Amino acid sequence: MRPRGKDTPLPREVGVLAIVAFVVALGFGIVAPAIPLFVRDYGVGTTAVGFAVSAFAFFRFVSAFAGGSLVERLGERAVLAAGLAIVAVATAAAALAGNFPLFVALRAAGGVGSAMFTVAALSLLLRTAPAAQRGRAAATYQGGFILGGIAGPAAGGFLAEVSPRLPFFVYGGFLLIAGVVALVLLRPAALPPVTGVATGVPPALDQVNAGGPSSVAVPPAGADGGGLRAALRSRAYVAALVANLGVGWVLFGVRNSLVPLYVTEELGKTVAWAGAGLLAGSVAQAVGLLRAGRLADTWGRRPSLLLGSGLATAAIAVLVLPPSTAAFLLSMATFGLGASLLASVPAAVVGDVSPARGGRVVAVFQMVADLGAVVGPLAAGWLTDTFSYQVAFAVSAAVLGAALLAALAMPRDRPAG
Repeated sequence: MRPRGKDTPLPREVGVLAIVAFVVALGFGIVAPAIPLFVRDYGVGTTAVGFAVSAFAFFRFVSAFAGGSLVERLGERAVLAAGLAIVAVATAAAALAGNFPLFVALRAAGGVGSAMFTVAALSLLLRTAPAAQRGRAAATYQGGFILGGIAGPAAGGFLAEVSPRLPFFVYGGFLLIAGVVALVLLRPAALPPVTGVATGVPPALDQVNAGGPSSVAVPPAGADGGGLRAALRSRAYVAALVANLGVGWVLFGVRNSLVPLYVTEELGKTVAWAGAGLLAGSVAQAVGLLRAGRLADTWGRRPSLLLGSGLATAAIAVLVLPPSTAAFLLSMATFGLGASLLASVPAAVVGDVSPARGGRVVAVFQMVADLGAVVGPLAAGWLTDTFSYQVAFAVSAAVLGAALLAALAMPRDRPAG
């Protein structure tokens, strides 16, 4: 069989997973604006609203490793469909919850299902895409999430006006559709066979499986912690973990929690300006993804990760300077470009060092992003209250800077394929 190169079309499964990601992100965006309004109807305070939101993220984080183990035992397709079904049922049931504790419990169950889906989908994506296409595959997959995330909140606000319960039912229906699509189009016969080691690993990337003097042999799935201990000995995998921590800390955490307050309190602008900055970042990230994946495959993982980490670090460091609206907009757009590389390159690196069905290797990668998303807003909020916005942004830039240093420690690699 002729090996796939950078100009060969991506495997069909990558497109299917991108569609599923779009549907999931669209549904999540639809339900997000409705949660605070719905929880308020229970007669609880703002803290309880935050607790209801964080329960989903917390249980997603603590259950990800178990989801990786299920992937190694049952396979990606089964775990992916089961995860989507759990989130669908839990979300629809939450709309009918008669009290606040039951609502929180159902949101927590949804977090467990979300972890199962995310780990299984990424594991399948990396196993399906050859090494020479993993960057493009990861970028395509992330593009589905970004487009769904942009479109979802607008529709969610409209549906919540009709009824606070309606977005939950719509989200549940979308998830069931995504699950059916996954079961039908991701047929077992169409998936690549599971072998002991991921195929097409770039030979010079940390000398994994190269047989050189410093090589790290990746064991078959299920052995040696599912390949996790071997992966942790790879400087490339460690760099991917540090980069994903920064992504969770800033992209999923600080950007959404601190930036709107910075705009209104430091810049003295309206919330609309905060939305404009976040939109500029999302558009830049979506545009950057068109090239980010190909850069990772043709230029190499190490230089691409260096570029992405450098852009993201510099973008957040700009916010440490005296407040300026122009600097803020430039920062958000530049960070979006850096985030497009950080959304695709680290995932490609994980595919390079992971066993063919390395569920726990993928799970730990996902967990560090969730950890950053939980800790980042809390730490940044405390730093802002205690010191200033500038100190909070400086610490966030330092977290991204750690990814830059970790990328510098990676061995030089040549493009895969």
